[in-house]
Amino acid sequence: MTTASAESSYTSRHLSVLEGLEAVRKRPGMYIGSTDSRGLMHCLWEIIDNSVDEALAGYCTRIGIILHADTSVTVTDDGRGIPVDIESKTGLSGVEVVFTKLHAGGKFGGGSYTASGGLHGVGASVVNALSARLDVEVDRSSKVHRMTFRRGEPGQFEDPKSGPSPDSPFTPFVSTSELAVVGKAKRGTTGTRVRYWADRQVFPKTAVFAYDELVTRVRQTTFLVPGLTITVRDERGLEGTPGADGPHEETFVHHGGTVDFVEFLAPDTPVTATWHLTGSGSFKETVPVLDDRGHMVAQEVSRDCEVDLALRWGTGYETEVRSFVNIISTPKGGSHLSGFEAGLLKVMRKAVETNARRLKVSTKDSAERIEKDDVLAGLTAVLTVRLAEPQFEGQTKEILGTAPVRAIVARVVEQQIGAMLTSAKRDEKTQASLLMDKVVAEMRARLSARKQKEISRRKNALETSSLPTKLADCRSDDVARSELFIVEGDSALGTAKLARSSDFQALLPIRGKILNVQKASVSDMLRNAECAAIIQVLGAGSGRSFDLEAARYGKVVLMTDADVDGAHIRTLLLTLFFRYMRPLVDSGRVYAAVPPLHRVEVIGAGSRKNEYIYTYSEAELAAVLKKLDRSGKRYKEDIQRYKGLGEMDADQLAETTMDPRHRTLRRVTAAHAENAERVFELLMGSDVAPRKDFIVAGASELDRARIDA
Repeated sequence: MTTASAESSYTSRHLSVLEGLEAVRKRPGMYIGSTDSRGLMHCLWEIIDNSVDEALAGYCTRIGIILHADTSVTVTDDGRGIPVDIESKTGLSGVEVVFTKLHAGGKFGGGSYTASGGLHGVGASVVNALSARLDVEVDRSSKVHRMTFRRGEPGQFEDPKSGPSPDSPFTPFVSTSELAVVGKAKRGTTGTRVRYWADRQVFPKTAVFAYDELVTRVRQTTFLVPGLTITVRDERGLEGTPGADGPHEETFVHHGGTVDFVEFLAPDTPVTATWHLTGSGSFKETVPVLDDRGHMVAQEVSRDCEVDLALRWGTGYETEVRSFVNIISTPKGGSHLSGFEAGLLKVMRKAVETNARRLKVSTKDSAERIEKDDVLAGLTAVLTVRLAEPQFEGQTKEILGTAPVRAIVARVVEQQIGAMLTSAKRDEKTQASLLMDKVVAEMRARLSARKQKEISRRKNALETSSLPTKLADCRSDDVARSELFIVEGDSALGTAKLARSSDFQALLPIRGKILNVQKASVSDMLRNAECAAIIQVLGAGSGRSFDLEAARYGKVVLMTDADVDGAHIRTLLLTLFFRYMRPLVDSGRVYAAVPPLHRVEVIGAGSRKNEYIYTYSEAELAAVLKKLDRSGKRYKEDIQRYKGLGEMDADQLAETTMDPRHRTLRRVTAAHAENAERVFELLMGSDVAPRKDFIVAGASELDRARIDA
């Protein structure tokens, strides 16, 4: 074996290989989408998906992923192992073919995999080309086979005792390649281990493996391949990751398939049970196939497509649909998703027309027609199709392009959901009835929201006098400057009218406690006078039709009493904003006013006027009084304690709560939306038992001062 310099490392024997891989290195975005963290993660998915393909074929039960401290990553599996015998056309070992040849693997023309996500070939060779170093070990035939590569070229590294490194001296193979046998494996043990270091000539230093994204994808895969165990270990010690304080390991395994996945994804309370639909269909397509002489020949082949679908509707209006081809996530959809949506819309329209009299829907009125958004509202679904050689739009595999899949999925959905909706079984009949009621309510809510949106613009509202009469509007048209105060009760309104600056501060009183929208349906919310008034005054619609740009006010301030009832009313209002006007909360335009609890009147010395000090908590009051005693200042013993806003006069309210120069506002945010959703459901939802447990568990530890913090 001779040592070659870097300049002579491109040998004639590897010319064809390196020509192919050189194209990957010059245009990596064509193969992995980008060279940032997303591209880095895409390379990792390619290697993982190869192992998952073995699991799909029924040969692999365990996959291990280790993120090393030296930025490398190891993926192991207990599948059959990459073939180690000599491939006849190239004269190379199976391992070298897999890691150096583009479009060469078990998927192409051989039928090794009936369905594959990644594949031994394209993915592995692309990752190899974009790696400063890649080591692969294969356990087969009671032997451990090993091969190493540098930027796609096979050879040998001379590693020090400290361990492998991409900077170790490298000697490329010149005349022949060698798949070395480096040890013995237990009889019957098979599997593959791949460790690689991403090439920092291609990926910038800022590109890192995202642990949360990795865990999400791994969890998703274990849902899609029931019984597969995947272990993720992070040894990097990066700040902001679970492994910041030391190695962190998580293991994922699920046995319920797509049904469990839907239950995991569902954010709301169910309207229907989780329905599990399966079906299949076949189609023919013409594909180029390699003949014995290595020539590409067009051949018509028959394909089978299996459909696995789990779905359920909930009380919310958000849609969560995940689609997959084999185990590849298709976030931008494709033919399978369009088939699902078309079939679902068709069968739902037919069911509503059949039950038009009960649902009080006019079949002659074209406006009362079910649309796709009405059907998808509150839907959580996981759609998986399995077929051989799926055609994707682009190498990043985000959109399925195989056209016949659309008709197959649509047919399965129409037949099986149609059977559910027309079933005579009591349970299924009840669920079908609730579902149709929900879809029709969504349609009416959409039509109602559209009408409200049209009449709630400022000019239309003023022309038609459709704004609530109790609104005390401001004069300014400047949205950025204007403020809407939602005040509790008419008594507070009277004082607030005198305290406000009518130039830019508008007032809207609400009477009593508004509807708890977490429990109520969309139609109930729209029928509620107080909720409808708030939506109408803001003028930006609600739910899916909410348009932040159309909001008539730059700030929405909730001004309620500083007591338990006030806190409850504010919670109900925040529930309305969070559920139906989320963008307003996310943009930081919703505030809670902070009125004072006490007023201390300090007696002025001599001819000086008495001074007033406002405090906002018992602790602050105690501190103020202690300070006054220490400084020898006298104050009136009858300290004013405010029960509500109505007890203040206009000057006091303006000074403490409404005047931008002196007031304190508390901004309401939903930084962690999923957690906020769970908290809202726990505290404001229909299920009493968890809320009771929560209250009982925290009653002894609760500091009363935290209630309004």
